[in-house]
Amino acid sequence: MTLTQSLPLSSLSLMGLLQRFVILTFSLTVCWLVVGFPVVALLVIGTSLVAISLQAVLPISSIVVVAGIVLAVNVAAIIMGAALLTAWGIYPDQMSVFWWLKSKVPGTSQATFACCPLTCETLFCSISTDSTLA
Repeated sequence: MTLTQSLPLSSLSLMGLLQRFVILTFSLTVCWLVVGFPVVALLVIGTSLVAISLQAVLPISSIVVVAGIVLAVNVAAIIMGAALLTAWGIYPDQMSVFWWLKSKVPGTSQATFACCPLTCETLFCSISTDSTLA
């Protein structure tokens, strides 16, 4: 009781916002790496060509400069996307793209297990003992 009175409500909502932001950042990163793999492959080819062309101007650090810029742009895009979604009040489980974050997936059914006719009377098996099945 004293814990709920000592903590202000704004700190609890701040923790909720932080949790949503972290979940959205992780989910967007996973989506970028898995779904955007062809884009990442094209990005690697493009940055390799840019690094080779910059080799004449920056002979020592052209690869580091180009890779750092591309990595910084990708990280900034993911963080800004997660920040915008958090600021708009969109919960990660509300998005249809993140179906794995939902507690119940539509279309799933309960597993049905077969039982031996000798043990059908137990509580664990719920099949009928019909004589026409034998």
